[in-house]
Amino acid sequence: MPSLKELRARIGSVKSTRKITSAMKMVAASKLRRAQARAEASRPYAEAMQRMLAALARSSAGGPNASRLLAGTGQDRVHLVIPVTSDRGLAGGFNANIGRTTRNLVRRLQGEGKTVKILPVGRKGADYLEREFKGAVIDRIPGSAGKDVAFSAAEELGLRVTAMLERGEFDVATLVFNRFNNVMSQTPVEQQLVPLSLPANDDLPDAATKGGAIYEFEPDEETILARLLPRNLSIQIYSAMLESAAGEQGARMTAMDSATRNAGKAIDRLTLNYNRTRQANITRELIEIISGADAV
Repeated sequence: MPSLKELRARIGSVKSTRKITSAMKMVAASKLRRAQARAEASRPYAEAMQRMLAALARSSAGGPNASRLLAGTGQDRVHLVIPVTSDRGLAGGFNANIGRTTRNLVRRLQGEGKTVKILPVGRKGADYLEREFKGAVIDRIPGSAGKDVAFSAAEELGLRVTAMLERGEFDVATLVFNRFNNVMSQTPVEQQLVPLSLPANDDLPDAATKGGAIYEFEPDEETILARLLPRNLSIQIYSAMLESAAGEQGARMTAMDSATRNAGKAIDRLTLNYNRTRQANITRELIEIISGADAV
């Protein structure tokens, strides 16, 4: 049985831990409001860009001058996987979900005889995937480290992916990230970036029946695609990074709330054990005093 001194030390240690987890919960809740607002604000823009490019690409996707970002290389041998995780832990299963989704995707592609290259965004994902797939990770891209996600970071990554595609270093690129649903839930998503994933004709809004927009393009489709496709790549990456940032803060807030409540239960349990031990010591001392008095 632990001594009273050991129990007091453990109670003090758990109380200190509870203070830390409670503070981290409040910080995550504060950051979540802004991250959620930015993620939700980016969705309509990213989705509208995808729809417009889909309508634009219908007439030029098969043309001889079609961009590689739109049509790809025409092959399916080398896949580039870009998982988006965080630089910090203590976020529940946030990073583990992306790691598991990426692992399943890579193993499925390797089982089909494909060559897979991994370009992780965020330290946690890079550490996990380097252990799982040593040699497949070609580089590490730093995450936001708790700061606001800057568009320049997504644009830089988009330019790098475009340069790799032009050099013929991969054929298909897939982005893996957590889509923010609410504080309690984030959904892992696999989004194909290259070649551009076009929605089916039935998914495009029809101006006559659904009130969708009719686009008129000048000077011509191929010229506009050449300008918009690289920017769309950066926008889709930026939107995924914003979704991931919001999901990280939501997962951390939930995890720290659970840790705070568990610490409170542990303190109650240790306090009860401390009081019982203290009462047993007092009872034993009284028995020894009374027994000594009777012996005299």
